[in-house]
Amino acid sequence: MTRDYYEILGVDKKASQDEVKKAYRNLAKKYHPDKQGGDESRFKEITEAYSVLGNEKKRREYDSYGRTFNGGTGGGFSWDDFARQAGAGGVEFDMGDIFNQFFGGGSSRRQKRGRDISIDIQLEFKESIFGTRRTVMLRKSSVCDECRGTGAEVGSSMKVCDACNGKGQIKEVRRSIIGEFATVSTCNKCSGKGKIPEKKCKTCSGSGVILKNHDIEIVIPPGISDGEMIRMSGEGEAVSGGISGDLYVKVYVKRHTSIKKEGVHLIMDVNVKLTDALLGATYTIETLDGILEIKIPQGVSHGEMLRVKGKGVPYDSRRGDLILKVGIDLPKKLSRKARKLVEDLKGEGV
Repeated sequence: MTRDYYEILGVDKKASQDEVKKAYRNLAKKYHPDKQGGDESRFKEITEAYSVLGNEKKRREYDSYGRTFNGGTGGGFSWDDFARQAGAGGVEFDMGDIFNQFFGGGSSRRQKRGRDISIDIQLEFKESIFGTRRTVMLRKSSVCDECRGTGAEVGSSMKVCDACNGKGQIKEVRRSIIGEFATVSTCNKCSGKGKIPEKKCKTCSGSGVILKNHDIEIVIPPGISDGEMIRMSGEGEAVSGGISGDLYVKVYVKRHTSIKKEGVHLIMDVNVKLTDALLGATYTIETLDGILEIKIPQGVSHGEMLRVKGKGVPYDSRRGDLILKVGIDLPKKLSRKARKLVEDLKGEGV
């Protein structure tokens, strides 16, 4: 033994058995050779340390003598012995819990889940601001209406699955560098239910699911942005003996010719005449709320922002604002009369 077992596991000598076990699990997950980036020699080293510190009797011997004893004779760690004894009671070694991440197995039963579905929809700009509803037709796997997902013919009974003996799971023994261990997977024949129909449903052929068309209403919330995703839980594909997947709706919004969305506000350009900018005026503009009259204040500047409250994006029972960005149109040509008037203004220092 070249290194201290406590040092190898990174725990204090006063650490509890639970702390020792937790430390080993974390290191085993990190260095397992079947995992990308694993280290076989490091994994053997930490497993050797845990084979001693994880057993109260061996740990007491190690603390007293610096080594452990097998059957009353002196000896250290034997990798082959450990491989044969792992999980046999000599060490508190939860194989399914530790190796579930590496091999996809495990001792816990997981509920099956149907596939998710993803679709795209396109909205007009106004629809994205005020929200809307869309109905789409999807052809997907659904629970059989005839047998209601049991897979059994109406009136017939269920019997114990002969593949898993009613357990709903199949136990498999696998071998790795540390010996044999068991993994548990869902029984394919009964889909984890533990029972199969004596007579199969004629509509779904005993699968419990069928392909059929569904009209699904999608509620588009106000203020949704281009590229956002709506998740509809349980609207994906069904699976026998499990839960349905989800429907993901990706939204694409068409651009408006004159209005942009910025947060809860709408931005719009308004071009006014030079004279209206100087003297003030009333303009009529087309907004998402319809025709709107706005007052251009006297002496407004180019690039100035005018705010119309409550005409923006709906949110939390309120609405943002409509912000008008003023642009002043300068005439490209002036008549003699207009030119003289402008020169007179110039003479006034305007």
